[in-house]
Amino acid sequence: MNQDLSILHLVLNASLVVQLVMLLLVVVSVTSWAAIFRKLFALKRVKSLNDDFEREFWSGTSLNDLLAAATQNAKQAGPMERIFASGMREFQKLRERRISDAGTLLDGARRAMRASYQRELDAIETNLSFLASVGSVSPYVGLFGTVWGIMHAFTGLASLQQVTLASVAPGIAEALVATAIGLFAAIPAVVAYNRFARDIDRVAIKLETFIEEFSNILQRNVGAHAASASGH
Repeated sequence: MNQDLSILHLVLNASLVVQLVMLLLVVVSVTSWAAIFRKLFALKRVKSLNDDFEREFWSGTSLNDLLAAATQNAKQAGPMERIFASGMREFQKLRERRISDAGTLLDGARRAMRASYQRELDAIETNLSFLASVGSVSPYVGLFGTVWGIMHAFTGLASLQQVTLASVAPGIAEALVATAIGLFAAIPAVVAYNRFARDIDRVAIKLETFIEEFSNILQRNVGAHAASASGH
């Protein structure tokens, strides 16, 4: 019973298939942690850029000035600023074509903002499906390694005359390490996925609210423009 049952010893003495399963799970775990940190910083940046633009938008700055700033800083702009720019550009293009119908102007701007919103949301959700896959698949991959390891251990015991706990324990312990590594890979991925999905939902709601508020502003502008034109 004085056998070395340390994790490192168990891994090094596991069968080739179990070692390959463990290696795969370690690689997946490292990749998922990298994806988690990237997504964490990306979402923090998205929130910060959205908050900055929203403050600027409601500060009284003219729409033309906001569009000029958004066009100049297109690469550093946040999702909300890009959605605003796409809607405002479409609105101005329709105006340049001498389209005066309020419904046409607003529908064009809204469609442009919706298309931009979908692109932004797709970009924000990058790597989210990977984390979901890691969280759901890793335990089963680890379980496969465990089942294979136990089968291998019992196959080796078949040639023994007398089976004791000392002869069974190492093989089963080696196999169970695969399940442990699978859970180690899956649990952070599941927790991170749930957290990011909740954060992305909040960002999406905020962007949708902005689209509605900006559409109302454009509608008031069209109404004011129509009123001044009819006055003249």
